[in-house]
Amino acid sequence: MSRYLLTVVVLLFTVTGASHAETKPNDKPNILILLSDDHSYPFVGCYGNSNVRTPTLDKLASEGMRFHRYFTSCPQCVPSRAALMTGRSPVAARMTRFSAPLPADEIAFPELLRSQGNYYTGICGRSFHLDGSNPKAIHEEDLLAKLNMRTFKDRVDFLQGAGDAAVATTFASFLDAKPEGKPFFMWANFSDPHHAWNAPSEFRPDPKSLKVPSHFPDLPGTREQLADYCAEVNRLDTSVASVLKVLTDRGMLDSTIIVFAGDNGMAMPHGKGSLYDPGSNVPLIVRGPGIKKLGSETSYLISGEDIAPTLLEAAGLKPGAKMSGVSFWPLLIGEAYTPRKYIFVERGPHGSGPVTPDIKSSTYDLSRCVRSDRFKFIYNCTPWIPYSPVDSAQGALWNETTAAHKAGSLDPKLSQTYFSSPRPVYELYDLESDPSELTNLAGQEKFAEVQDELRVALIEKMIVDFDYLPLPGKSVMGANEEKPRQGKKNAKKIGSR
Repeated sequence: MSRYLLTVVVLLFTVTGASHAETKPNDKPNILILLSDDHSYPFVGCYGNSNVRTPTLDKLASEGMRFHRYFTSCPQCVPSRAALMTGRSPVAARMTRFSAPLPADEIAFPELLRSQGNYYTGICGRSFHLDGSNPKAIHEEDLLAKLNMRTFKDRVDFLQGAGDAAVATTFASFLDAKPEGKPFFMWANFSDPHHAWNAPSEFRPDPKSLKVPSHFPDLPGTREQLADYCAEVNRLDTSVASVLKVLTDRGMLDSTIIVFAGDNGMAMPHGKGSLYDPGSNVPLIVRGPGIKKLGSETSYLISGEDIAPTLLEAAGLKPGAKMSGVSFWPLLIGEAYTPRKYIFVERGPHGSGPVTPDIKSSTYDLSRCVRSDRFKFIYNCTPWIPYSPVDSAQGALWNETTAAHKAGSLDPKLSQTYFSSPRPVYELYDLESDPSELTNLAGQEKFAEVQDELRVALIEKMIVDFDYLPLPGKSVMGANEEKPRQGKKNAKKIGSR
């Protein structure tokens, strides 16, 4: 990794040079969102993860605040971004279908920055995913264009895609076009650490040196894929450094609120597409003018719905009328703040393909969850669909895990977690004693009160968001309760975890 480290040192030297704010202290701050793709917590060095090397992001955290419990509103690219932009859940914003464009009547917060705060606004980098896909397998015509439903060219001033290596150049072009005297908002999207995992070898750690998370079996394929993933994170760090260099060179670093976050979790088992923590618990680092305690950290629950109202408040603006997110700007600037009691995450269909007769696929899976500081309640509405990891079902980790399960050599808890069929309708986890979410407590009398509390909280959220799924009932179909009797025979127990 010597060449990689030399590159980072050079970039860091430039980024940490003296900067002179372009605007006066009382002017509105510039806002820059840096969004990585498929990036689970804790895969950043500042969180204590020794598998990765991220000096740029670590320095960013040392000059701001890092969040341990930031949860995107969905473990999937499109809906999570919809929540980020609207301050609403993907369900409420009608964005649980992957190929959907953001409805024209759903206001993205950069529109408010532009119309009410006089911001110059832009989006660049990897696809931002909110103008809909073009599923040609269904129809040859671009129906979204025909129906005039691609709206983001009218929502922001600057809209331009680019590969990760070109994000900094594109960002510089955006700043060149910015009218003098206007603050800016830029949402820069990165592909890393999303597939394809093709980072050069100098970014790749030795697979033998890695610490394997307990929700993975420690197999050769696991270590190889984990090394590939960490290489992508390491390369991402250099891409972020190049963007920060643009800010520094223009004397704008200290007048800019920088938000670094992941869109959803890693594309490996228990991650992307699942409602377990690695699917939606992602990095969040905020640096910028006004932050009270530099190098601080928090374990308060933060939702993907909360980013929009937070940045609007930082700009001196009120949240949008329909936003359900809660601003955590007071937390950042050291004022009184009431933390969330719960966060909510939804899971809908993945990808843009049509339904087929064989629907036992991870592309179609409907579920919801609610999480408190200690417990999580998951509601599976398609339990007959066997678990399969999103975007990694053909990878070495999953292939070797499946083979070990068939051979009877896989840890029983992992076999129960990944291969129970049907899956339980309800899952309950004590995250204090079981942070890997491998022991389902649903239906246990000892946890009945906790489970009902979370179930009712989820029901309330589903009602408020006009969720289209049936509400979870009192009868628990989890690991420890039988189906109702059918005649003189008991029905088989629902599959457990």
